[in-house]
Amino acid sequence: MLVPFLIMLREGIEAALIVGIIASYLKQTGRGQWMPAVWIGVFLAAAIALLVGGGLELMSAEFPQKQQELFEGLVGLVAVVILSSMVFWMRKVARSIKHSLHESMDRALANSNHQVIALVAMVFFAVAREGLETVFFLLAVFQQSEGAGAPLGALLGLILAVAVGFGIYTGSMRLNLSLFFRWTGLFILVVAAGILANSVQALHEAGIWNSLQDVVFDVSATLPMDGPVGSVLAGMFGYQDAPTISTLGAYLLYLVFALVMFFLPASAPVGRKPAPATHS
Repeated sequence: MLVPFLIMLREGIEAALIVGIIASYLKQTGRGQWMPAVWIGVFLAAAIALLVGGGLELMSAEFPQKQQELFEGLVGLVAVVILSSMVFWMRKVARSIKHSLHESMDRALANSNHQVIALVAMVFFAVAREGLETVFFLLAVFQQSEGAGAPLGALLGLILAVAVGFGIYTGSMRLNLSLFFRWTGLFILVVAAGILANSVQALHEAGIWNSLQDVVFDVSATLPMDGPVGSVLAGMFGYQDAPTISTLGAYLLYLVFALVMFFLPASAPVGRKPAPATHS
């Protein structure tokens, strides 16, 4: 429950920040009449994300066992790629995203013939990116979880993200976004390592990956995956009580590489001096 809650909270706040920056800029520049186009873009992006997620979930339910394992493994790999790129993309552009959105809006509204379409498209692609990232992550988590905990956590995260985004936009809430994205980014990388390990295991069960299957250690007698603590660790970090060389190797190799890259100094955008971190 905690993992989908935190991911949905982070993704929701990212999307809310994008919409808030756009709305604030339109208001500040006397173009508030374009806000309906912004909301059309937001709702279209949300609809696409829901359709993609629902379609993939319904499609996978019809698969036989081995194909379901293959689907789970592939979705997990896609989720790891998307989660990793999301963390490093936000780390790179966090200081310049406001300026970039302002430039995109100015370009969209410069053409007097297709202003509405251009603004809807700009908002749609900006928000749809966040929505599709969330869809693949939640699919990977839901397939590795049982019960209503994961969907409930995602729903609560979304509700809180909307409330936080509204508070930031109205000025009633101040949040250290740099610190927030840094710590949630670190958490996401650990989660992604667990998803990768489970994906490797799913590919093995689908008959695709059969190398390095020797068990490294077995602690199922003391900390089983189906026990209270083990199930929490498995749901949050992909814990396995009897990992193989391939699953443990994938986990450690990814995590070490990702953490090294994460703690390297972030490069500033070309042609722009790094700005001090601000509270929004």
